[in-house]
Amino acid sequence: MSAHSKASVHSKASEQLGDFTATPRMILISVIAIGVGVFSTGVAWVLLRLISFFTNFFYYGRVSAAMISPANNHLGWYAIFVPIGGALIIGLMARYGSERIRGHGIPEALESILLNGSKVQPRLAILKPLSSAISIGSGGPFGAEGPIIMTGGAFGSILAQLLKLTSAERKTLLVAGAAAGMAATFAAPVASAVLAIELLLFELKPRSAVPVLLACAAAGACRRYILGLGPLFPVPAHSIYIGPAGLAGCVVAGLLAGLLSALLTKGVYTAEDLFQKLPIHWMWWPAIGGIFIGLGGLIFPQALGVGYDTISALLQGDVPRTVIAGVLLVKSAIWIISLGSGTSGGVLAPLLMMGAALGGIEATFLPALGNGFWPLVSMAAVLAGTMRAPFTGIIFALELTHDINILLPLMVAAALAHATTVLLLKRSILTEKVARRGFHLSREYAIDPLEIIFAREVMRTNVVALPASTTIGELRRTLLHETSPRGQHLYPVIDADRSLKGVITRSDLRALIKSQEPSATLGQLSRQPITAATDEPLRVVVMRMAETGFTRLPVVDSDGNRIAGMISLRDLLQARVHNLTEERSRERVLHLVRFSKSEATETLHSVQ
Repeated sequence: MSAHSKASVHSKASEQLGDFTATPRMILISVIAIGVGVFSTGVAWVLLRLISFFTNFFYYGRVSAAMISPANNHLGWYAIFVPIGGALIIGLMARYGSERIRGHGIPEALESILLNGSKVQPRLAILKPLSSAISIGSGGPFGAEGPIIMTGGAFGSILAQLLKLTSAERKTLLVAGAAAGMAATFAAPVASAVLAIELLLFELKPRSAVPVLLACAAAGACRRYILGLGPLFPVPAHSIYIGPAGLAGCVVAGLLAGLLSALLTKGVYTAEDLFQKLPIHWMWWPAIGGIFIGLGGLIFPQALGVGYDTISALLQGDVPRTVIAGVLLVKSAIWIISLGSGTSGGVLAPLLMMGAALGGIEATFLPALGNGFWPLVSMAAVLAGTMRAPFTGIIFALELTHDINILLPLMVAAALAHATTVLLLKRSILTEKVARRGFHLSREYAIDPLEIIFAREVMRTNVVALPASTTIGELRRTLLHETSPRGQHLYPVIDADRSLKGVITRSDLRALIKSQEPSATLGQLSRQPITAATDEPLRVVVMRMAETGFTRLPVVDSDGNRIAGMISLRDLLQARVHNLTEERSRERVLHLVRFSKSEATETLHSVQ
């Protein structure tokens, strides 16, 4: 085939293939997702008020939904029993209501998406926010975002289950509700959408990304009317130029944040392993965690509850060292123990606080670049390292503070924190819980090799094709096994110019030889073929095999219907072999040629 003919064939193929697989149905899902986003904003408001209600009730003995911190209570030693009582309630709710209220929300959302067809029990939409509000309101050192993510996702899933939707569409609405809930909580719609893409969607396609983006935008727009505008944590202005010393400090901050992230992740699951060894029912584990919360609250009251006020103070860069030490020692310890006990609560706010405290320590020996600089950088880096979501960490810090000048330092620190945890730990704090339930979850995304390898590259051309004019009588006089390549089970039936007329299997052929009239021809008896084209990507071929149930297809050329070869599931493995070769085979493509002095002189003279 000439170069011009090949270009023409490839042009025809490219006209049939598109960059995306979206259909107009995406518009309907987007409209529904906007409604889910608006509702999730209301869910966020309700949960935040519930937390305030239980905080007032448990620590101050009053009925009020006013925002208040448990750190200012005057209960004295009696405050130890508040987290224990809250944890007992949660244990009972988990045992007799739904065990899925245990944990910090995101792993449960991942499990629903991957293992349960994005189906969430309706009762979870009520029990999860209620249990989380009791947990945090009774002093639990958690954030509200994890429960809101799970609750918003539960509403999106329930709505999708009421409608006639596909599993992929249910997943989109579940993630839309989850991301919108986070967007409303933190006034961070962009970071919430990025988190959805990095952690929850497991794809980057318009059919899912567009509805999720619109749901987050709707939540961000509605938030300003019921919860106010951002930024949630205003910070002093920082210089856009930090110099080589500042960038070197960001490298140090990123590495330290990665180490802290790994330590926190290991700590949570070590605590969980220890609770697993206790000879009592898991219903009582949160109460044991509540004992440590109560004791930690006596030592360092700021460790109780969500702690947004402490995060804000750390980002202002003017807090006593006792506060920094309290966050890193007491807050992290009770958070690790209580989360390992299986109680209900989120991880984002504690990670922000511990990251900011790490930055407070770094500010004592790294270059002075303004109040709150290192707490902000380390806060984003710890989030990026622990969640394995570097882009979420960067954008989240920007939206929480509106400090665009800090973008470059955030990028350096978040990237190194992410690299550190990826190299030190096999799994993140989110995927480890899923793995412990027996399911492996990969977080690496790449173009499928089947997308960029074509049928012509892996098809077998050494095949036996049978003339359509061949009669059954002629076949009876032929030993078929002598002319057939070993392993061929499907035979193309072709006419005189090699055009495909049908296909026939080996077993059918043997049956026909025994039962049909000698004058019958293969053209009359063959089946209608399901074919692949030489210029089709293997992904299309695999989809056709899955839809039809045929695992061996004749391959025809793109100009007509002439047989070019055969392709089977075994041939598709060549795509994976090609991918492995690209990843593992090392070669030097360019070679430097060294000339001696005399050769260089001769070359110069010849040029002159």
